Amino acid sequence: MLENWVVMPTCLPLVLRRCHACACERFRVNGKFRVNANHKLIDAWLLALCTVCGDTTKLTVLERMNVRSVRPELLDRLHDNDPGLAAELLQDPVVRRRNRIALDWDNAWRLDTGGLAHLDCEVSDVIDVSVRFAVRIPVRPVRLIAEGCDLSRAEVGRLITEGKLVSAVRLSRKPSGDFTFTLKR
Repeated sequence: MLENWVVMPTCLPLVLRRCHACACERFRVNGKFRVNANHKLIDAWLLALCTVCGDTTKLTVLERMNVRSVRPELLDRLHDNDPGLAAELLQDPVVRRRNRIALDWDNAWRLDTGGLAHLDCEVSDVIDVSVRFAVRIPVRPVRLIAEGCDLSRAEVGRLITEGKLVSAVRLSRKPSGDFTFTLKR
């Protein structure tokens, strides 16, 4: 029997960047944008607030672009402070590289097992599980398996060593995408 688990975001991740006011390294994004047009050129920033002092930092989205080259639906979403657009932009590697930021996904995701995974891990002799990521969230498969099957990480490590937990991907590293595994009890 194949089970499907989904790793889903619960909120926007924290942005890891040093605050120039208090030296804190975490900013909270709430989906607000600032758009500034100067004649035919437009700039747009995603605003983030320091989690300690509340100081604002701007993450560059558009820089000195011709207004006519920007899609009208993107401009509408920027002006409407679309939180979905903020989530999309934080996932964009070009935006992260341009702004020299990383994301902190701690406490910003959950594992949806369909409600039956805990029981199946205890009752069934062999289960096949397909894990899908709704967005790219860097979390180790060992942690997901431990949470989904209600096991400790040490127990999951023991199952891997004994060959009772197998997968085509290395379970000890952060995955780059969806994966499957088989658990033999």
